[in-house]
Amino acid sequence: MDIQSIKRTFGIIGNDPQLNHAIEIAAQVANTDLTVLITGESGTGKDVFPKIIHQNSARKHGQYFAVNCGAIPEGTIDSELFGHEKGSFTGAIAERKGYFEIANEGTLFLDEVAELPLSTQARLLRVLENGEYIRVGGSKVMKTNVRVVAATNVDLPMAIQKGKFREDLYYRLNTIPIHIPALRERKGDIYLLFRKFASDFAERSHMPVITLTPEAVKVLEEYRWDGNVRQLKNVTEQISIIEQQRTITDIVLERYLPNKIATSLPVLFQREETGEGVSERDLLYKVLFEMKHDIAELRNTVNELKGHQGAVGTSYIEATPVTIEPAQSDPVTIEPEYSEIIAAEEIAHERHEPETLSLEQNEIEMIKRALEKHNGKRKDAAKELGISERTLYRKINEFGIK
Repeated sequence: MDIQSIKRTFGIIGNDPQLNHAIEIAAQVANTDLTVLITGESGTGKDVFPKIIHQNSARKHGQYFAVNCGAIPEGTIDSELFGHEKGSFTGAIAERKGYFEIANEGTLFLDEVAELPLSTQARLLRVLENGEYIRVGGSKVMKTNVRVVAATNVDLPMAIQKGKFREDLYYRLNTIPIHIPALRERKGDIYLLFRKFASDFAERSHMPVITLTPEAVKVLEEYRWDGNVRQLKNVTEQISIIEQQRTITDIVLERYLPNKIATSLPVLFQREETGEGVSERDLLYKVLFEMKHDIAELRNTVNELKGHQGAVGTSYIEATPVTIEPAQSDPVTIEPEYSEIIAAEEIAHERHEPETLSLEQNEIEMIKRALEKHNGKRKDAAKELGISERTLYRKINEFGIK
């Protein structure tokens, strides 16, 4: 089956090269029994690829089960996967078959595999290596012939370093890796997906389909989409049902995009480990934090130059006009006066004006929250704040933070 046929069969929208490559790999390995590990952010559609593999394999007439490992309590996950014997624990009033037994000769999709407890990971490794497992509370070794496809949105090499995932299991699962690109990495597909979701919703709801102005399309494609395809579908359906006008402008669209301000700022303000944008409040605190730091450096630099000027009798500061062009207005020329800038900042500092005091309090609050979140680990707290560990140590001493 070629790529286009697979897309039509499984409802995949898009022509991004990374997406096409992922589909190609899934189709190529389908007829093997190799274990496949699918990686990608939440909401990218990882659950479609195990179905592609199963339906194009010799096991397509066998059972297909999808298990969300993160949704099953730690105390019952072993029973769910491997089964249990009668009386093996409180409430085990009868023996129970696990997924590895039920899905024999078929395919088992383990979603969110990184959420498995370490003890369960050891059991899973044994199944993958020789097809053997033991029911909970049992002693008989049982055999299974199951094709395992796993998926995760977690950085497994990082999880291995933290001791949360077995390295040997990672290499066993990662026999064939398939990476699903984030929606922001396939910008050419965003508008196609929007049109598909809008059309589908309009057909189901018996209402006119919504369309976007060119400006709105630009906003749509430039937005970060941390929730990926799932978030895009949700936003499309919200707009379809709430808005009376069927032509959506960029202004209207932006009202449905959370943390829109975070998408236009540097990566410094994005949480790298989770991929989630910071809240607008924290974001503004960080911007103010950096501004305060820049003002302090500017004051020190100008004071040094002023001192040098007094020593030699000559000024080396040349004020260069800066032209700022505000939107929809005439250009404004500002003549910078460094002494006035510094004097105003120093007066505010001496008087402890409310803005300065509030900024300092917010700075202390941010540092405390970061330290609490990371259990006092300064390295991790500094990384979240976007400052060096040395700067954080200095701030802790400066503010007397315990």
